[in-house]
Amino acid sequence: MTTTSTARTSLLRLRTPVLAALGALLLSGGWAPWPTAWLVPLLFIGWLPYLLMERKLTLEGARKGRVFASTYLMLVGWNALTTWWVSYAELAAGIAAVVLNALLMCLPLMAFRQTKKRLGNRWGYLSLPIYWIAFEQLHLHWDITWPWLTLGNGFAAAPGWVQWYEYTGFLGGSVWVWAVNLLAFWAWFGRGGVAPWAVAGTARFRWAAPVLTVAVPLFISTLIGRSYEEKGPAAEVVVVQPNLDPYVEKFEGGAQFVPYDEQLTRLLNLSEQKLTPETRLILWPETALEEPYWENTIESHPKIRRVRAWLARHPGVALLTGITTLGSYPNKEAASETARYRDDLGYYDFFNTGAYFAGATAPVALYHKSRLVPGVEKIPPVLASLISHIDLGGTVGSVGSQAERTVFAAPANAPALRVAPIICYESIYGDFVGEYARNGATLLGLVTNDAWWHDSPGYRQLLSYGQLRCIETRRDLARSANTGFTGFINQKGEITQRETAWIPTSSRATVHLNTETTFYVRFGELIGRGAQLAAVLLLVAATVIGWRRKRLAV
Repeated sequence: MTTTSTARTSLLRLRTPVLAALGALLLSGGWAPWPTAWLVPLLFIGWLPYLLMERKLTLEGARKGRVFASTYLMLVGWNALTTWWVSYAELAAGIAAVVLNALLMCLPLMAFRQTKKRLGNRWGYLSLPIYWIAFEQLHLHWDITWPWLTLGNGFAAAPGWVQWYEYTGFLGGSVWVWAVNLLAFWAWFGRGGVAPWAVAGTARFRWAAPVLTVAVPLFISTLIGRSYEEKGPAAEVVVVQPNLDPYVEKFEGGAQFVPYDEQLTRLLNLSEQKLTPETRLILWPETALEEPYWENTIESHPKIRRVRAWLARHPGVALLTGITTLGSYPNKEAASETARYRDDLGYYDFFNTGAYFAGATAPVALYHKSRLVPGVEKIPPVLASLISHIDLGGTVGSVGSQAERTVFAAPANAPALRVAPIICYESIYGDFVGEYARNGATLLGLVTNDAWWHDSPGYRQLLSYGQLRCIETRRDLARSANTGFTGFINQKGEITQRETAWIPTSSRATVHLNTETTFYVRFGELIGRGAQLAAVLLLVAATVIGWRRKRLAV
């Protein structure tokens, strides 16, 4: 027996829990506690333990229950290693995020098992990335959306590797991960009918395919990155980090609550520190103005008047701020699905809002956060009774949203400055952020409150995701966090300025306002939609062929 054959046999002898644990550990490399490009290559072998485990269980004739349990063990481990920090807000929430998301991730892997059983290895293995990416596309749009672990997001720590995301979006990264893993698996176990085609020749030849599949996209990305230059006219922007602890300082009722007037004073003072005559836009973080503001009377609120008076002293400066607003409805028929009711207020909605002041006298423009955190800001009716008590940070219960992506109008003295108001969780979604650029945004403005997750991997990973959104849209990003990371990212996904977390501070930079649209912005998730269509066809084929075989057997 050759050395290679002996190694294969030894791997197949590993116990399934060992393979499951190894798979979870390798896949977590793309979501390290401190994001680093050094661990990202683990994604290229992260699925090998699963493929080995599935092969081993198939050879042993394992029952469905054992296969599911082994698969679920690996996925739970992966989720736990990467998103455990959700439990900082509440332990039950952290457990639910890990347990439920791992359960959903089992769906494409179980579909792969059934397809391989009914259509054979050739179609079975080719169906695996199709089912997975179809699931990732679904996970971007349904009520329980939680795409944190979309495989393409795993390259957020290495933006220089994926400059071609401007063509494919982050699901292109998912394709890359699966292509390398499957080619490596076939190179190792290609004989014996595992591969969808015969893998012959020397070991060196067999391994050429996975090596080239890693090297070629890296080479292309390097060429794109080196030739790309920042596009668009320049504008000076200031971002503010007030650093108010959301558990004890930020909200009324906290043990060390800072009065709202003092919070506003801190925001104005920090803005003044970096303001120059060239400043065209200031960003304040998510819910910077917290006490609920009724939208129909917002202009009469004392703090809004105070903001306008400050802007009047700084002509030519626009302001984008996070704010909590309330919208009312005249009756039940006019109310939205998320509307609440009180006898003294009637029907009304809470909104996590971005408010934009183009100047001291311009009417305030509002954007309602639309990609909502499941279980916190959006509770699917079927789960309402189960998770409505869970607190993941912020207002619990469904809040209102809007269907379209609002791009705020440019101020008179900066005609190219059209800012996209992105609120926290929304920055995870590539196609969603791309809609802003498609609607004319020339700058991505992210307002967030990362302090809900304490000093954890969560806010570090969220910062990295912003780098991918810049590559996909080729837009600069200005980031204002209550605390966490405040700063700027350029059109190549490079962090050009980042302030220290957990201190009150502000930052100033010159951004570029690109008006060109990328292929990805123009056409959206072609990969995801194509995978969903292919997945449906495969499932239909597997079902029909399986039914026919059973009928013939009878």
